Amino acid sequence: MLSDHQQRLRARFLAAPVVAPPEPWRHLDRTRRCIPVGGLQGVGFGVHPQTGVDLLMVVSMDGFGLIDATTGATIARDRDPDPDDASPSGPDLACPGIGVLVGTRVRVAGLFGGGLHATTGDGWTVDVVAPEWPNHRVLLSADGGACKGPPGTSWWHVLHADYSELRAAGFSPSGRTLAIATSSDVTLIVRPDLP
Repeated sequence: MLSDHQQRLRARFLAAPVVAPPEPWRHLDRTRRCIPVGGLQGVGFGVHPQTGVDLLMVVSMDGFGLIDATTGATIARDRDPDPDDASPSGPDLACPGIGVLVGTRVRVAGLFGGGLHATTGDGWTVDVVAPEWPNHRVLLSADGGACKGPPGTSWWHVLHADYSELRAAGFSPSGRTLAIATSSDVTLIVRPDLP
């Protein structure tokens, strides 16, 4: 049985419409909104060693992909990874990097566990709620995750995963990229370089 407070929270989350993220955040691709990835198992962040931009490693049933989080372009692909490394493993749930991340291990969050950053250094928070479980809603907030007040003021409902199973949601270590991964796609919400 839900308490009165829990019932009010549930009603608030159910009533919040999906909206575009607030400034300075924006969807990477305003037309497509997501990058299709069938059989997605998990995602993890790396940093391009030459440019310093955020890279998103995607682990799926079809192998590994490496996405430039500033453009959405796939910059490396391994359709046939070593079977011993094809799924996140070890105490850090990592996979071997590909492309410019060869020689590193990338921590992966998703089907096998793990997690991405839930906050940024300057106070943004991402929360996942399920007022209509098993469907999940991803909330971006500037109030530390309190989600007080009406939606669109200090918190925003940016994705409703009612079409696929949510795998992971979180920020890159730099705080410039928010990745939301479902079993069928990845949504990237980005902001300009921080000062």
